[in-house]
Amino acid sequence: MFQQLFSLFNIPKTYYRRFIYAFTAVCVSISINLVQAQPSFSISWLDLIKSGLQVVQISNISKAQEVELGKSINQELISSGQAKIYRNQSIEDYITQIGQRLAKTSQRSDIPYTFQIVDDDGINAFATMGGYVYVNKGLIAAADNEAELASVIGHEIGHIAARHSIEHMRESAVKQGLLSAAGLDRSDAVQIGVELAVSRPNGRSDELEADRFGLDNMTKANYAPSGILGFMQKLLQAGGGSTPSFLSTHPATSERIKILKELIDSKTANLGDGLDNRAYKSRISSL
Repeated sequence: MFQQLFSLFNIPKTYYRRFIYAFTAVCVSISINLVQAQPSFSISWLDLIKSGLQVVQISNISKAQEVELGKSINQELISSGQAKIYRNQSIEDYITQIGQRLAKTSQRSDIPYTFQIVDDDGINAFATMGGYVYVNKGLIAAADNEAELASVIGHEIGHIAARHSIEHMRESAVKQGLLSAAGLDRSDAVQIGVELAVSRPNGRSDELEADRFGLDNMTKANYAPSGILGFMQKLLQAGGGSTPSFLSTHPATSERIKILKELIDSKTANLGDGLDNRAYKSRISSL
C-alpha cells in the first residue's frame, strides 16, 4: 500500500526505504509497550505516537535534552512559587560573576549555566540538571567572604557535573512506575525534577563527590580552598549544636570536613582569591 502511494506521487525510492525503516521502528516500540507495559504505566498506541516527541530517554539523555529539561524544571519551580527569585541587579550580577568564573573551570564547562538567588533567609542552596544553580539570600548573607560563597556554588555545580539529578530522576521514575520502554513522559520528568530540587535527596556518595568536584573547581578558578572549610565549620558552630538545612544531608558534616582537610594542603589552603571579608561585605551590602 505504501509503495503504491509513493509511486503515485513520484517520490524517490530512497525516501520510501527511510519511511519503512521509521515506520517499522515505531511499530516495534509500540509492540514492546503493549507486551511489556505494566498497568500502572500503560499507554495507548495513539497516545504513544502523539507524545513521541515528548518522551525522554533518561538512560541516554543528550546534553541538549538535559539543558532543555532543566529549563522546563526551572520555569516550573519559579511559576509554582517554589523558588521565589530575589531581584537585586547588583547582587544578581555578583553571583553570576562568581558562578560563571567557576563554570569555566568546572568538570562540565560545555553547558550553559544560570545562577539565581532565592528570596529566602534560610541557609540553603540547590541545583537542577542542565546548569541551573539556586542560592538562598540567607546563605549569601551568612558567608564571610567570596571564597566561602564560591565553595557552595562550586559544590552545586559539582552535582550538575556528576549528573546526580538525572540518576535520581531515573530511580524516582522507576519507583513510581512511570518509566516505560519508550522512556519517561516529559511532563512527568519535569514534575519529578521539581520534586528532586525541593527535596534534595543526595546521599553520602553524591555529597562527597560534589565536595571533591567543588574543591577541585574552586582551586582551578583560583579561589582559596580554605573557603570550603571555613563555611562548613562556621555554620556548625553558629548552629548551637543543630545542623543548618544546607548541611543536613548524609553524610555528617564532620565527616565531610575531615575528608576535605585530607584533600587540602595546609601550606596552600589560603592561597588564592576570595578571603577579603571586608570587600565581600561591601559587595553584598545592598542585600
